[in-house]
Amino acid sequence: MTLSRRTLLATTAVVTAAAGGSAQAAADAGGRLRTGFERLAAGGYAPLAGQRVGVVTNPTGITRDVRHLVDVMHADDRVDLTAVFGPEHGFRGTAQAGGSQGRYDDPATGLPVYDTYLKSGQPLADVFTASGVDTVVFDIQDAGARFYTYIWTLFDCMEAARLAGRRFVVLDRPNPVTGRAALGPVLHKEFATFVGREPIAQAHGMTVAELARLFNGEFLTAPVELETVPMTGWRRSDFYDASGLPWVPPSPNMPTPETALVYSGTCLFEGTNLSEGRGTTRPFELLGAEGVDGRWAAAANEAGLPGVRLREAYFAPTFSKFQGKTVGGVQLHVHDRAAFDPVRTGIALLVTARRVWDGFAWRPDNWIDKLTGSTRVRTMIDAGADTDEVVAGWQAELAAFRRVRRQYLLYR
Repeated sequence: MTLSRRTLLATTAVVTAAAGGSAQAAADAGGRLRTGFERLAAGGYAPLAGQRVGVVTNPTGITRDVRHLVDVMHADDRVDLTAVFGPEHGFRGTAQAGGSQGRYDDPATGLPVYDTYLKSGQPLADVFTASGVDTVVFDIQDAGARFYTYIWTLFDCMEAARLAGRRFVVLDRPNPVTGRAALGPVLHKEFATFVGREPIAQAHGMTVAELARLFNGEFLTAPVELETVPMTGWRRSDFYDASGLPWVPPSPNMPTPETALVYSGTCLFEGTNLSEGRGTTRPFELLGAEGVDGRWAAAANEAGLPGVRLREAYFAPTFSKFQGKTVGGVQLHVHDRAAFDPVRTGIALLVTARRVWDGFAWRPDNWIDKLTGSTRVRTMIDAGADTDEVVAGWQAELAAFRRVRRQYLLYR
């Protein structure tokens, strides 16, 4: 992997004084976690003074008492909120996967809501220009995986704001699965799609503000005028439940933080003919297909995967693959989340599924290559490689990404 780091950190302002002191100092003091939005509001919205503001957000953009930040900002005379930009699933979250709400006026506030889904580059810049905003604010809860598309909404909006000559402010929230380490293969640029625009690791181990700094320093055509409002009270080893924040599903198939814990590994089953659990109450924790039996769980448990046990399971999805049919498979039960490696687990499940079920097949469009970022995982598994061999194949590029990533981290 080749990443040419630009000398941009001096041009990327990091807002840390809105609530007094540095983000890390507050964390060291053991204070309650405060999100970027909480700190922005506590500081009287100082970074937005004199600006017409538009917000890119979805149902996760809430306060601790579950009010939406758009409603809070709209009611506050200290900020001039003039537009909202809705991503996939929409601003209020009414659309399923692959859907959006289109252009409309929000009934609660009367604010114009613009659709950003599947827009990028100049067309998205034109949306920002037409909205009349001076500053674009981003506040969406991430799930920690490269193929979770909201981080590429962030990337596309940053690039569009640059093209439109707008400022860009990112309000930080926790990575729900910690920020301890980057894991998994790194995207190869020829496989860039909306489930991965740039060469980052499959489980990136960063917050959205850290990703924004990385994007600005490594991947944008030229830097946008960027400010980040970090959290206080968050450490890289914290899982979501340590935050004390309510969980709002960022998308319909991310119902709990436990879903996010396994997602960066088991989402790989979207690239196969097995169900990834969509249409059940445990998406990405339940995996299966017609004809699969208890041999899969047994083989996966024999792999000695740390922190997780696999249970033989049967389920009937209400939509998506195998809708209305009873299928066999496994359910993941993570018993030691600190030891659990979601990406290695996902690979082991692919390897063992292919070994024990003769009906196993990749999706005909080789979507697995878009998810893993290259042909390597698919071709190695097809050639009979075991889990250790597949994981070893990406270690050099992962080490290179980790070195670059380290420069943009905000928390210890």
